[in-house]
Amino acid sequence: MHHIQTQITINASAERVWELLMDFPAYPQWNPFIRSIAGTAVVGQQLQVHIQPPGGSAMKFRPSVLIAQPLQAFRWKGKLLMTGVFDGEHYFQIENIPAGGVVLRQGEVFSGVLVPLFKRSLDNGTQQGFVAMNEALKREAEKA
Repeated sequence: MHHIQTQITINASAERVWELLMDFPAYPQWNPFIRSIAGTAVVGQQLQVHIQPPGGSAMKFRPSVLIAQPLQAFRWKGKLLMTGVFDGEHYFQIENIPAGGVVLRQGEVFSGVLVPLFKRSLDNGTQQGFVAMNEALKREAEKA
């Protein structure tokens, strides 16, 4: 198992951050990492996700939505070929800050027999992609 987590403070409401995360058609306009998502954020539904890690190859996968709790959490789980080979449980958590704004946590828990082979690219390109997306989301949310 391997876990990557990033976080960023955003000076915007949880409503604004959630709105941006759920506006899948707008992703190509602002998101440098998750280039597109098709589908609906409903538990049990399958999404079509296209990512582009910095310096890495584009990838498409079809994860299933595990959690879609408005203003708080969005989580999906995908797999390569079959469960246990290379699985990823991706999450976004939004936490209100008492003084105003939110902390956004974006991360992924990777499991499966191939994870050790990809650890270096996960720690580099994938984590960089999370950070780039967090920063772009912050810019978009703070515009309003």
